[in-house]
Amino acid sequence: MGNRIKQGDTVEVISGEDRGIRGTVQRVLPKKNRVVVSGVNIVKKHQRPIRAGRGQVQPGIIEFEAPIHLSNVMLVCPRCNQRTRVGFAWQEDGRKVRVCKRCGEAID
Repeated sequence: MGNRIKQGDTVEVISGEDRGIRGTVQRVLPKKNRVVVSGVNIVKKHQRPIRAGRGQVQPGIIEFEAPIHLSNVMLVCPRCNQRTRVGFAWQEDGRKVRVCKRCGEAID
């Protein structure tokens, strides 16, 4: 997928249980083609208290955002505020920037 979606981008979920929800990308896992989006794909984990060398882990049922596949999210353009595909273009100074396919504006 390349670097079409980066940490801090606003994305919209386009399929699955959380379809239509927008959130900010907290983390990108490029080797697994997944992203962690705030408020999306919330899962519950039953955690046992562990007294390992670093300290005690909070026991109980914890909720956290699990990774979601890149194909299930689309970038939201900051200019036109619509979800869009991402293209690439070279600027005059030689930098490669991401481009909104809807409005044509540079995203970076």
